[in-house]
Amino acid sequence: MSWGTPEAGKAWADAQKFGFEIWSDTGKALSTHYGAAGFKPFPSRITMLLGRDGELLLEYKDGIDVGTHPADVLADIKALFPK
Repeated sequence: MSWGTPEAGKAWADAQKFGFEIWSDTGKALSTHYGAAGFKPFPSRITMLLGRDGELLLEYKDGIDVGTHPADVLADIKALFPK
């Protein structure tokens, strides 16, 4: 999720070749609800994995290493949802 515009999020996701969309929260309502409002000008760096029903399955808040975080989250998703 980003505080940027939907267009900026799409451009960034396309450039990174993500297979998912980046949600935009320009009003900061969702970021505030989930405790990610952080300090201006950027939201806090957190990741939340939600189930289909919106239930919080996993949350990453502290000590996120941007170099390994994507692989860490993917490993957790594979463990939560084995084929």
